[in-house]
Amino acid sequence: MKKHLLLALALFSAASAPAADSLPRGFQNRTYTDTSGQAHPFIVFVPLKYLPGSQPPVMLFLHGSGERGTNNLDQMMTGIGPAIWKRKAALPFVVVLPQCAPGSSWLVDGPDAQRALAMLKQTQQEFGTDPDRVYLTGLSMGGSGTWSIAAKDPSAWAAIVPMCSRPDAAKAKKFADAHLPIWNFCGDQDRPETVKANRDMHEALTKLNTGAKYTEYPGVGHNCWDKAYGTDDLYTWLLEQARSKNRKP
Repeated sequence: MKKHLLLALALFSAASAPAADSLPRGFQNRTYTDTSGQAHPFIVFVPLKYLPGSQPPVMLFLHGSGERGTNNLDQMMTGIGPAIWKRKAALPFVVVLPQCAPGSSWLVDGPDAQRALAMLKQTQQEFGTDPDRVYLTGLSMGGSGTWSIAAKDPSAWAAIVPMCSRPDAAKAKKFADAHLPIWNFCGDQDRPETVKANRDMHEALTKLNTGAKYTEYPGVGHNCWDKAYGTDDLYTWLLEQARSKNRKP
C-alpha cells in the first residue's frame, strides 16, 4: 500500500507540473456531475505534448474488480496507469480513467458504464479530441465491460482492447458486421473457463474474417495486462485504427 501511495503522489506531483503555457497536462482530476446533481470524480491523462486544437486520440480505460471504490485513485494503480507513466513523455492519447463503485460493474446498461461514457464525452469536449480515433480498453471486469459496451454500439469505437475477461462468442457477428478492429489478450494460465471463452471468441471472429488479433501469453495467469499494456506495438496499432476506416461500402 505504501508503494502504491508513493506512486500516486509521484504521478500527480510530477505529471501535473505546469507546462510553459500553463495548460494542465499529465494526470488530472476531473469531475462529472450527473443529472441529479451528484458529483463523480475521475482522472484524465493529458499528453505532455498536448496543444489546443491538435485533436489528439482519446481512450477510455475500465479497471478490474479489485480497483472498485470511491478514492479516485486505485484505478491508476493497475493496468494502463503504470504503462502511461512509463511512456508519459511521448504518449499521444488523452486517457479517461473512471472508478467503478463498490459492488457494481461496467456492463453497458449499468450506471457505472453510463457514467464512464459521460465522462468520456465530457473529456472529448474539453480537449477537442479526434472523433475518428476513440478507443475502448479494459482488464478483467473492465474487459467484460469493454465487450459489453462495444457490443451495444460497435460503430462508436475505432478499436477495442479487452483483456482477461469472458467474452460471449455468440456476439462475434456484431463486431464483424461493424468491422470493428479488436486486439484481445489473455494468459494461458488464467482460469480454464476464461481461457476457453477467449479462444472461442477468437475462433468465431476468425471464421467471420474480421482480422481480429488475439495474444495469449504462455505461463501467464490472470494479470496479462502487465505484458499487454507494456507492449509498445499495442499503441502503434491503436493509432493505425480509425472509425472512418471501419466503415465499409
